[in-house]
Amino acid sequence: MNLQNLNLEIEKIVHDRDWDQFHSIKNLSMALNVECSELLEIFQWMTEKDSNEIKADPALKLKVEDEVADIFVYLMRIVSKADIDLEAAVLSKLKKNAEKYPVDKSRGNSKKYTDL
Repeated sequence: MNLQNLNLEIEKIVHDRDWDQFHSIKNLSMALNVECSELLEIFQWMTEKDSNEIKADPALKLKVEDEVADIFVYLMRIVSKADIDLEAAVLSKLKKNAEKYPVDKSRGNSKKYTDL
């Protein structure tokens, strides 16, 4: 995945439609939340087993793909507007999570780090 190329495509769509005026980080954060809720709605009444088998249903998989793409686009807009190095931020967060969730206490355990 080339994030730089994707970001250029996103920026072109935004620029061509003069949408940047609406894309404050606050508004983008709210839009991101709405898209996450739309993804959640797809799975709302499914069993866990059914949710893990979406790839067997092409129409359902397409709905999920569309919502995931919307989420990603809004996330990329936030990253761009806030001048965040996404790779560095993710690597930093993974390091923090590894420290908060040591393998010997976390393996096979879903508890929050404060409860380990």
